[in-house]
Amino acid sequence: MPPTTDPADQALDRFLQAIPKMELHCHLFGTVRRDTFAELNRRAGAPLTDEEVAGFYTRGEKPVGVLRVLRSLDAQLVRTPADLYRLTIEYLEDAAAHHVRYAEFFWNPTGTVQVSGIPYAAAQDAIVQAIRDAERPLGIVGRLIAAVDREASPQAATEMVEWVTAHRCDEVIGIGIDYRENERPPELFAQAYQNARRAGLKTTAHAGEFGMPWTNVRTALELLQVDRIDHGYTVVDDPEFARYCAGRGVLFTVVPTNSYYLRTLPPERWALDHPIRRMPGLGLRIHPNTDDPTLHHVTPTGAWRMMVRDFGFGLDDLRGFMHNGLDGAWIDDTQRRRWRTEWSAEFDALRAASFSSASIPT
Repeated sequence: MPPTTDPADQALDRFLQAIPKMELHCHLFGTVRRDTFAELNRRAGAPLTDEEVAGFYTRGEKPVGVLRVLRSLDAQLVRTPADLYRLTIEYLEDAAAHHVRYAEFFWNPTGTVQVSGIPYAAAQDAIVQAIRDAERPLGIVGRLIAAVDREASPQAATEMVEWVTAHRCDEVIGIGIDYRENERPPELFAQAYQNARRAGLKTTAHAGEFGMPWTNVRTALELLQVDRIDHGYTVVDDPEFARYCAGRGVLFTVVPTNSYYLRTLPPERWALDHPIRRMPGLGLRIHPNTDDPTLHHVTPTGAWRMMVRDFGFGLDDLRGFMHNGLDGAWIDDTQRRRWRTEWSAEFDALRAASFSSASIPT
């Protein structure tokens, strides 16, 4: 979208850039800068053509092929712990530039170990060192979620949880599950999740994405016993179950740039018909995130801008979404209370300084 010249839109963009944010749904390999990707490709002897590299970062009306870049990184480009350190530092730099103060981000250890050939301990150490090195100079707290590769076997998932529990550290706080949900329902990975919970790890799961049925969300909550849901859009297809989720206070980490709806709904209808628009009206708690920011051509500021521009939410809604994120984040209650007080005051001060009472919907 070209830069706006409308004063109200410019004020909104400045406000959204400045408000304190957190990211709870972002994949490390989906944050790779284009020049970094190209450099890794050159170092590997250019297994991908320049056109293929450019294609990974081209997002038209009907985005396709987004997942290929994630697999290419494991299969051909990421080869040392230093590569993982670089990707992590660059992600945290980019997020902090948008006033992201806290980020829980996903990493797929199965791909790193089995495909990239980097031992788990060395890979985790590199990512954690980047988190520690970034915190003070950038003002961002990073936490790592080890993601089950749902396209691999259930045995690979339980093995991954064993790696995490054998190398526990404060920065690795839980497990998730990602990649294509099609034909890979949550119940396949029940043992891995049970083992993770027993080890004291937090849990989340991608469910109800790719148009997969709302029953996958129910399975993730009731069988896997996850703490929150990533995506979860098809929950709107069963209002009774949606009310159940609302009553439980389940947090849904939603993604405005979700490829499935951009790809399957007409351009003039996708924002009107996207489930994100309906979820708060059903009492569901949502929080906007970038998912794969460089691949989706979105920033944290841009994701929040889409909640206003595309889905019609107002500033009161955004304040509520911020609180939802704080409530659903895997932080201790003392930190939660402190940030809620500080961030709310900051949000309100920025709002008062940025808008007249009539310049933006409340």
